[in-house]
Amino acid sequence: MLRSADIERQFCEAKSYYASGRQVLDDEEFDLLKEDLQWNGSAMVQMNRNEAKYLAAVQSYLNGDSIMSDSEFDALKTTLKEEESQFAVSTEPKCYIDTGICTVTMQEDNFRSNLLYLPVGSILFLGWLAIGFEIIEPFIRVNPLLLIALGAPGIIAGTKFVTDNYIFINNKVCYGPCPSCEAENRLYFGDILTVEGFKDEADIKCPGCKAMFTVQRNTLRASTMSK
Repeated sequence: MLRSADIERQFCEAKSYYASGRQVLDDEEFDLLKEDLQWNGSAMVQMNRNEAKYLAAVQSYLNGDSIMSDSEFDALKTTLKEEESQFAVSTEPKCYIDTGICTVTMQEDNFRSNLLYLPVGSILFLGWLAIGFEIIEPFIRVNPLLLIALGAPGIIAGTKFVTDNYIFINNKVCYGPCPSCEAENRLYFGDILTVEGFKDEADIKCPGCKAMFTVQRNTLRASTMSK
């Protein structure tokens, strides 16, 4: 007897192939799958046209083919993310039996991305206070809170400019489970000072299972190699 997860996978594959103009199940078999999922309360049966097109594109990509350009795929995924579709924001690894490829969508690490600005921000903040108390204070007595408020816009703008253009260039930090073993991985896109890093695509090895997988910068889509 098939598990619910297996039925969902078959249903997704059947509907994604149908959206790309191919039919892998006849209507009766498809209706039986859909009925099983409805009885189990699965959200898969509510898949809309864009979601079916997205799954068809992913399946074609995993099979070494392509039914749409990268720009079209990115635009479609962005639309689904804005709609909070479970297919475009899935953070759980999925493996495809026919290709042996496992995929997952990583997430941007906003906390660690913000930490990149801390060194320059701290230096500019202390520099502004030094200017305020050493140069301005002897002539005009200024409230420390007012001094900080006056300097905040310049400190923020300067921190972002120096960090983005000279230290952590074109930076993006992301994290997520390994598509193969689900061990958490972190990844940095961009350059650090004069050291070049990953640009549009990163090939990394999971420290847990040692499996190699590729991450796309724009979509944060991670996928293992075909087996």
